[in-house]
Amino acid sequence: MFRNNYMNKFSYALVLTIIWSGGAYALDRELQRGRDLLETLCARCHAVGTTGRSRHPDAPPFRTFGEKIYDDQLGQRLQDGLTTIHPDMPTFVFKQRDAEAAMNYLQSIQQKKDSK
Repeated sequence: MFRNNYMNKFSYALVLTIIWSGGAYALDRELQRGRDLLETLCARCHAVGTTGRSRHPDAPPFRTFGEKIYDDQLGQRLQDGLTTIHPDMPTFVFKQRDAEAAMNYLQSIQQKKDSK
């Protein structure tokens, strides 16, 4: 009986570990997909990662977007065709899945403000 109870607990723990690690792997893949997409479309002007300078002087590094990333409409604007007042920036249209991956990646790299 002890062995059977132990095996049940072990099996339960193993299943939970697999589920949690699979979810983390899926999230890592989505973040990587978002980064790859932004590297392809945006890196000629913007710094896309957690370090580095933007190549275009008027293009802010993506990690400095801060609260703009949490705008409820940004994901939809990516899908509708993101346009800006900057004449150098082309219009990009994202599929919903790509917009979600890009938004998740952008949120993951935002710099924390110094609390002074």
